[in-house]
Amino acid sequence: MHDNRVINHMWRHQFLFNWLFGIEIARKKALLRAPAGPVKDYLSQPFPALNTPLAKLNLVAVDFETTGLDAINDKLLSVGFVNISEQQIQLNSCYHQIINTNRALAADNVIIHQITDQQRQLGKPLAEVIEQLLKAIAGKPLLVHFAHIEKQFLQRACLELYGFAPPLPIIDTLLLAKKRLDKRDVAYDPSELRLSALRSRYDLPTYYAHNALSDAIATAELFLAESQTQYTNATLKDLLI
Repeated sequence: MHDNRVINHMWRHQFLFNWLFGIEIARKKALLRAPAGPVKDYLSQPFPALNTPLAKLNLVAVDFETTGLDAINDKLLSVGFVNISEQQIQLNSCYHQIINTNRALAADNVIIHQITDQQRQLGKPLAEVIEQLLKAIAGKPLLVHFAHIEKQFLQRACLELYGFAPPLPIIDTLLLAKKRLDKRDVAYDPSELRLSALRSRYDLPTYYAHNALSDAIATAELFLAESQTQYTNATLKDLLI
């Protein structure tokens, strides 16, 4: 059974390996050890080179709704994603799916994400949704807001389903914003890092929060708006966490 210490050690080892050798070598190393099936298929697709310009990158904006913040004890409730191809959001690639967690939902949790037990019971199995997600992100970096959730829950799901957690190249709009604010050397309220607050700086429309697809699209729009001024000459290496 994998506990928090095992997962945290795995993430630290992965971060160090990626930092030293690059995500593509990390992928090749993981491919040799991965079991046959969806996770091996995911790892069979090369990651883009670290010197790939932002304008040439294909990304997948991803968001999860969960029953809580702890991937060990909480569950994935829904997955939403949309492709970004050469700085254009491909709305025809939108995907949203509720997952049947086989666990009754707490009332205070339902208030946040608006997913009811009836909707949950009609959802698809975790294995089917994760397989679909791995197919979508094969060979592409993930774009997320607050990577801790997506990385933690996706790797935990892969551990549960396949006994193996693959490396994940991730761009985090929250971390990019934090780095930018930290450079000002001026105190700021952490609420400024919320997705809605960052979007308001670019006069982007207000969307309903806590819907996985809506938040994935909102993250994609924020990143593209920021890229026009903040990351005009950026490469993948400049953006990865």
